[in-house]
Amino acid sequence: MIFVSKLAIVGLGSGSMDSLTVGALKKLEEAERIFLRTAKHPVVKELEKKGFIFETFDSFYEKYETFEEVYENIAREVIEKAKKYQKVVYAVPGHPYVGEKTVEYILNFCDGCADISIELVPAVSSIDAILSDLKVDPVEGLKIIDALSLSEQRPDKRCHNIVLQVYDKFVASEVKLKLAEVYGDTHEVVVIKNAGMRDRKIEKVPIYEIDRLDWIDYLTSLYIPPVKGFFQEKYDIYDLLDIMKALRAEDGCPWDREQTHKTLEKYLIEESYELVDAIEKEAEDKMVEELGDVLLQVVFHSQIAAERGTFDFGEVVDRICKKMIWRHPHVFGEEKVKNSQEVLDKWEKLKWEEKKREEKELNSYTDVLRDVPRYVPALMRSFKVQEKASRVGFDWDRVEEAFSKIYEELEELKEVYKGENKEKIKEEIGDLIFAVVNVARFLDVDPEQATHQTVEKFIERFSYIEREARKKGMKLENMTLSDMDAFWNEAKANNFNKKNEK
Repeated sequence: MIFVSKLAIVGLGSGSMDSLTVGALKKLEEAERIFLRTAKHPVVKELEKKGFIFETFDSFYEKYETFEEVYENIAREVIEKAKKYQKVVYAVPGHPYVGEKTVEYILNFCDGCADISIELVPAVSSIDAILSDLKVDPVEGLKIIDALSLSEQRPDKRCHNIVLQVYDKFVASEVKLKLAEVYGDTHEVVVIKNAGMRDRKIEKVPIYEIDRLDWIDYLTSLYIPPVKGFFQEKYDIYDLLDIMKALRAEDGCPWDREQTHKTLEKYLIEESYELVDAIEKEAEDKMVEELGDVLLQVVFHSQIAAERGTFDFGEVVDRICKKMIWRHPHVFGEEKVKNSQEVLDKWEKLKWEEKKREEKELNSYTDVLRDVPRYVPALMRSFKVQEKASRVGFDWDRVEEAFSKIYEELEELKEVYKGENKEKIKEEIGDLIFAVVNVARFLDVDPEQATHQTVEKFIERFSYIEREARKKGMKLENMTLSDMDAFWNEAKANNFNKKNEK
C-alpha cells in the first residue's frame, strides 16, 4: 500500500485578511506543517497573531543567484516536506495560479506522482484587487505581465495591461524603459501599492517618472489603460494597419481609395530604389524613412487584397515566417551546415520543392531559369540565371574562359556596329553585357552594385571637371573634349571621388 501525502497549496490573498478565503483558512488550521514562500505579505502578521506557526523560504533568495534557481529549489524543498509529513500546506501570496513560479514547478515535478496528492486552494488575487480598486472591467481585454519578463511579454496597447511584481526601484527602472519602447515616455500609467487594502496607494504618473516614486515595494503593480485614437506618441505595425484601413474607408482619402495593385506598382519600385540609395549612402536615418515607405507598400497591397477577400497582412506575415523556418533547417531543425555556400545550395533544393508544392510547372531546369522574374533589373537577372545554370554544370571551368567570351562578343559587335540592323546591334550589345556579367559572377562581384559604383564615380569626376573649369573662368560649353579630358585625367590621377571631397 502506497502512503499518500497531502499537499495543499493555499493562496493568502491580495493582502488583507478579507481576501483570505474560508477554505484557505480551514486548510491552514488543519495542517500538520505550514510553509510560506515568503513572510513578506501583510496577511502573515495577522496569521501570527492568530497563533499559526510556520516556516518560510526567504533565506533561499539569499542562497541562490537567480530567481529561477530560487523557485526551483523552493519547489523541490516543498515536495520533500510533503513526503515527510502527512498534511502539509504551502502558502503563497495572492492566488496560487497567478504569478507563482514555484507552484508551476511543484505541479511539473509531481506530474504522475502516486505518493503526493495536491490540492490548490484559491484566494483573491492581486489582479482581482487591482481591477476592483481601479474599477476596470477585464471583459474589455486584459493582459497580465510579469515585470521580470517584459522582454518576452510585450504589452498590448489595445487592451488593459497589469504589470505585477514591480517590487523595487531597480525593477521599476527596467519596466520604465521597456514600456517607453511601446508607449513613449509621457504616456500616463497608474502605479498601485497594497491593492485591496485600506492603506492602498494609487498614483497616476507619466512613464518616465515610474522609478522616481519613493514608496515602491514588493506589493506594487502597474496598470496601463488602452491607447485609443490615431494621435499617439508611439506607433506599431497594428497602428499602420488601422491607418491604412481608415485611408481606404468610405470616408477616407479619395486618392488612396482609387489605388489598385497595378497602379501601385511604380511606387513600390520607386520606394525600393530610394531605400537602396539610402543604404548605398550609409544614411541610416534616411533608411528608417525609406524602410517605412516600403513597408507602407506592403500594407497597402495587403489592405487592397483584404477588401477583395484574397489575402490579408496576417497571411503575408504567416507565409514569410513559415518560409524562413522551412528554409533554415540548420537553425530551426537538426540539419548542420559548414558554410554559407552550403546554405545557398540547400536553399536551391528547398526552393525547388516549394515550387513543386505550389504546383508550378518546373519540370525541367529550364523552367527554373525562366522562373527568375523578368522585371528585376537586367544585370541582376543575368547574374541569377547564370548562377542557376552553373549549379548543373553549364559553366566555364576557369575565369580566363569567361574572359575569352567577352573578347568574342566584342569582335561580333565590331562586325555589326557600323551597319543599319539595329536589332542585330542590340543583340550583340546584350551578348557582350551578358558575358561581362558572367566574369563578374566568377569574381564574386555584384554587377548591379559595380555598375552603380561606376556611375557614381563618373558623376563625381565630372563634378571635378566642372569645378576646376569654374576656378579657371572656363565654361563647359566652350571647352573642347581635350580640355575636359585633361581635367578628367587629373581627377583620375588624384583618385577623386566623393570621399576625397569630405
